[in-house]
Amino acid sequence: QVQLVESGGGLVQAGGSLRLSCAASGRTFSSYAMGWFRQAPGKEREFVATISRSGGNTYYADSVKGRFTISRDNTKNTVYLQMNSLKPEDTAVYYCAAHTRIMITIAANDYHSWGQGTQVTVSS
Repeated sequence: QVQLVESGGGLVQAGGSLRLSCAASGRTFSSYAMGWFRQAPGKEREFVATISRSGGNTYYADSVKGRFTISRDNTKNTVYLQMNSLKPEDTAVYYCAAHTRIMITIAANDYHSWGQGTQVTVSS
């Protein structure tokens, strides 16, 4: 399994931007499709975005479409989540995750490796 470490979270005002990073260990990063999920207090973990192994395919939750962009750099073993036009309802712990399925997936149960999470807080 791959080890994942997120960074880049913090406190930002509504309308602001943050970029999350997720660094992966190992030499086979390009073998993993990656995803971002988030969990707000008292709520279920929810899917945010996913990207295929090559980076050619992406998919977003409706709630973030047009505001968030997922990308990856396989030479740096890193996946990113650029978050623009942030809203207070984006406040959550954000997790990156990896899986080895051929098709991208939004189901958390399909992901076998998870990071520890990074807190994003958006003030109104």
